[in-house]
Amino acid sequence: MGNINIKVLLLTLTVALLGCEKMEIRGFFTSYDNVNSRFMQSNEWNISHGHSKINIALETYTIHVMSDSHIGGTENLDTFFADAMDENVAAAIMVGDITTGHKEDYEVLSDHLPSTEPLALFATVGNHDLYFDGWRHFYSLFGPSSYFFVINTPGQSDLLICLDTGGGTLGDLQFGWFKNLLETSRGHFRYCMVFTHNNLFRFRPTASTNPMVEELHVLQDLFLRYQVDMVITGHDHKQNSGRLGNTTHIIMGALLDEDDNASYLKLSVNADNIDYSFVEL
Repeated sequence: MGNINIKVLLLTLTVALLGCEKMEIRGFFTSYDNVNSRFMQSNEWNISHGHSKINIALETYTIHVMSDSHIGGTENLDTFFADAMDENVAAAIMVGDITTGHKEDYEVLSDHLPSTEPLALFATVGNHDLYFDGWRHFYSLFGPSSYFFVINTPGQSDLLICLDTGGGTLGDLQFGWFKNLLETSRGHFRYCMVFTHNNLFRFRPTASTNPMVEELHVLQDLFLRYQVDMVITGHDHKQNSGRLGNTTHIIMGALLDEDDNASYLKLSVNADNIDYSFVEL
């Protein structure tokens, strides 16, 4: 496992327009939506349904997180769900590239989603999920890709935020929502964790969803200023982790059946810290 080794000056950048008109670079395919239109749909859903609250009887709890299953195959995905239910996790989170975007992939995924309660399942979209008009199928199956939920223990509450970076940028609408959420709500919670598909740090060249440098600077400033404890991403198919300020950044490996190093992430949350480990499949 490598380490993120980045020296950063204190960033005080303020950006008026963040990716407002940026064309989303997803690779060699495209679809008929953009990050602002996806956020507006997500926000309408959030206003109608409200945010989820998960109440835990103990002061400690576990979260399982996966990325990049790229259905196709479902063996590792089935194992991820089975492990989550066996361990009675507080939440199972899927951070994108769950499918390749085809309608048929979403139909297979729907057939393999757990049908028994309780499993609190959350998802956010990846670039592959958007191919072939995939956003329409994602939204139909999961609802929003930008939202937050809360986990309550008897003594504390934690804030978990899911962001849409499937097109390589948050866009101005989602960024404004995220910034406002941190400004108004972060102080009410013990831990704050962010889950999104696009890995913010790059260790090898990629053809899609490379983040804008200006957006990265502003995001790192927000993470530092509002004491975001952990940022969890996928996309790169290669595990990596490290700390920048007080924030732990984790890039997960892929859950893809054909990946020789397939894995998912296990978070163990307690009163002192958030521990993490990679579960190899």
